[in-house]
Amino acid sequence: MSRRPEKRLSSGTDLAVACAVLAAAERLDPSSIADLLIIGELGLDGRVRPVRGVLPSVLAAADAGYQRVVVAEQTAAEASLVPGVTVIGVRSLRQLVAVLTGLPEPEEPPDPIGGRPDPLMAGLMLPTAGVRGLPDDKAARLDMADVAGQYEARRALEIAAAGGHHLYLKGPPGAGKTMLAERLPALLPPLTQKEALEVTAVHSVAGLLPAGRPLIDSPPYCAPHHSTTMPAIVGGGSGLPRPGAVSLAHRGVLFLDEAPEFPVRVLDALRQPLESGEVVIARSAGSLRLPARFLLCLAANPCPCGRHSRRGEGCECTPAMVSRYQGRLSGPLLDRVDLQVQVAPVTRVELMERDSTAESTETVAARVLAARERAAARLANTPWRTNAEVPGHELRTRWQLTSGALDDAARQLERGLLTARGLDRVLRVAWTVADLAGHDRPDQRDVRTALVLRTGVEQGVALSEGSFSTLGALGRSGGGAPRADQPEAEKRTRSRTQRSAAPAAPAAPAAATTAAPGATDDQPFEDEGIEA
Repeated sequence: MSRRPEKRLSSGTDLAVACAVLAAAERLDPSSIADLLIIGELGLDGRVRPVRGVLPSVLAAADAGYQRVVVAEQTAAEASLVPGVTVIGVRSLRQLVAVLTGLPEPEEPPDPIGGRPDPLMAGLMLPTAGVRGLPDDKAARLDMADVAGQYEARRALEIAAAGGHHLYLKGPPGAGKTMLAERLPALLPPLTQKEALEVTAVHSVAGLLPAGRPLIDSPPYCAPHHSTTMPAIVGGGSGLPRPGAVSLAHRGVLFLDEAPEFPVRVLDALRQPLESGEVVIARSAGSLRLPARFLLCLAANPCPCGRHSRRGEGCECTPAMVSRYQGRLSGPLLDRVDLQVQVAPVTRVELMERDSTAESTETVAARVLAARERAAARLANTPWRTNAEVPGHELRTRWQLTSGALDDAARQLERGLLTARGLDRVLRVAWTVADLAGHDRPDQRDVRTALVLRTGVEQGVALSEGSFSTLGALGRSGGGAPRADQPEAEKRTRSRTQRSAAPAAPAAPAAATTAAPGATDDQPFEDEGIEA
């Protein structure tokens, strides 16, 4: 008769089991460990080793009523983040026995491995999993003023940081997409105490807390390589599931460079955490719920060679290759991205001449913080803190816009050119634009600005004279040809808008106004060499 193998307990219970054995052997008074939480791995030499997940374990213990915990000396600072709990850090079992029996503590040499859990026990390491963050010294050197040109993308980054909106940067290689993404975390406000504990707990479970830094108080940044597997992105692995990049980027930025190179299955797996702000990993032994409220930043080239443009100069890709490459980012995924910006190549003047008007990260972050505070005051006594978190029903019913502000968006919705989810996301961005501008509520110009960032469709001359100035000359990239990654309805809207805005042509015979058989509004794709 076969037996099912017993479930292996975590190594973090080694020290507690040893104390229970000593109490049973009457070497310890059982009352001394009755109300004591003991966490630690015990080596063969009696040394206590740190383990992953100390912070969430102590948090759970505090909720259960425990007031004293014993951990390895290396994780004592991490455990001390929980208020109301007395932490005892020990180096060895001998030291713990001396503490419990009231004897003098023996001198023990420090652990030569250092203050982090054994990397082999972590199961998820930054280099091997393709998940990396920005070192503190590099993050301190990154400044928005270093980015040459790209006024439209810089403005989109500011709006994304102010409202927590997801961002899609599309442009040729060398345009500065990665530079912009790396500077996005510094624009986000510092983490609150509650948020810092959430982020630190996730990194503690993953075994990635840096030595000497028990609390992560700044927004994290994760930039996985496009070869990263599904468990490394979403979470999972054999045995006990572990946090993936979506959870390691909680309250921070998840940057997917060369997004079309990621497996389609991995990209589509992001749709659920983008909506719910959490990820649930189910296994036969149970399920694990992890936080995953991150700001997604996608970056992509226009085609495999990266040189595709309206005139196709220098592009070696066939129309089928371009269409297939851009189609790897599915419509449902892009429908969850509020801001979609074309990043144009930097001109010689912008690259060679110093721009005295370029704003620093400190200046932009101050505006972002002011906009966040304005939104937080409006959302007081609600479960939401940023505009991107507010449900569309609440935006449409609780907070009213100015009269006529939604006229353009309503027309696109009636024509089927904008989905209900798209309208909600336009409203969220419009509120963020209004917060940055200091408006009490969005007006028509703010909504038009949000529509441009959502669809790339220019809403007539009024937008170019008004909202384009608010966006920082966004009109230079807002026009142009339709993008293959847009829904077909939005492509047709763009084509119609461009034809209506073009100078009036000489009067033609009435018969010429009738479309030729088989002609559609997607005809501009033939000029671009892109299949509709």
